[in-house]
Amino acid sequence: MANISMTVNGSEVSGDAEDRTLLVEFLRNDLGLTGTHVGCDTSQCGACVVHVDGEAVKSCTMLAAQAAGSEITTIEGLAGGGDLHPVQKAFHENHGLQCGFCTPGMIMAATDMVRRHGASLDEATVRTELEGNICRCTGYHNIVKSILAAASEMGGAQQAAE
Repeated sequence: MANISMTVNGSEVSGDAEDRTLLVEFLRNDLGLTGTHVGCDTSQCGACVVHVDGEAVKSCTMLAAQAAGSEITTIEGLAGGGDLHPVQKAFHENHGLQCGFCTPGMIMAATDMVRRHGASLDEATVRTELEGNICRCTGYHNIVKSILAAASEMGGAQQAAE
C-alpha cells in the first residue's frame, strides 16, 4: 500500500491505496465522490471522465498512484458557489440527459472540449469527440445541442473578458 496525496476539487486529500487501485475506485470508494461513474470497466463508455491537471481523462484507465500530486476535478467540483457550471446549466436547459448515468462523464468531456475549442466548437467536432462517451438513452441530439450552447455562452464570455 502506498499513501497517495493529490488535490481533488480544490482540497488536498490523501489516502492509502494498493498499487493496482484505479483512480475511479480511489475517488468513489476512498473519497466518497460517487458522481464519477463506473460503467464498463473497459474504458469504452466514458462515464468515469474526470479532469486531471486540467485535461479530460477516463479515470478507469489511470492508477490512483499515477495521479499522485495531480489536481483532479470531478463532477462534484465543477460548479462553484452553488451555481451550476455553464455546461451543467446547458445540459439542464437543453434536456441533454435522461437517466443521468452517463451525464457526469459527458459533462466533464464537454467541459474539456469547450476549454480547447471555445466558441469555434462545431457539431462535427462535438460528435467526433463524443465517440468515447456512450449514452444508451438518447440519440445524442440534445447532448450535442447542450455542448454547443455552452460553447457559445462560454466563448462569448471569454471574448467579452478579453
